[in-house]
Amino acid sequence: MIPDRIIEQGTLGADGPRTRVEVRIPWYRALPGSCIAGAGLTVDGVAAPVESLRWQMNGSEFTFDELRTNVDEWWFPADSAVLSGDLEIDPDAEHEVTVDLTLYIPYIIISDTETLHIEEHDTKKMTAKKAVAA
Repeated sequence: MIPDRIIEQGTLGADGPRTRVEVRIPWYRALPGSCIAGAGLTVDGVAAPVESLRWQMNGSEFTFDELRTNVDEWWFPADSAVLSGDLEIDPDAEHEVTVDLTLYIPYIIISDTETLHIEEHDTKKMTAKKAVAA
């Protein structure tokens, strides 16, 4: 597992009431969307509401309920995903960003009814990137 590289340094961004950060898989092999069991996003000690969290990969955005059965979209070790949630931040200040990530590893069986699940966490300090006008 590679927890200290989950958050991509310098990728914190804000668009009004939504905050986002790019994340990397803390595993050495690709996983389907159905193996991304959940995530948390906290900035300066304030957690984004769970119901507001969204996961973006391969150009599509998902809720974690939508990911639960998704075997068509894959998260690859060379690709960043985007985790976002309803958190308003000061774009000019430095922030402490924490991402909590829970993954299921489908090919590692630990009992008759269970596969391995890992819970990883990463925290980094960074300033938000300003949104670029289109």
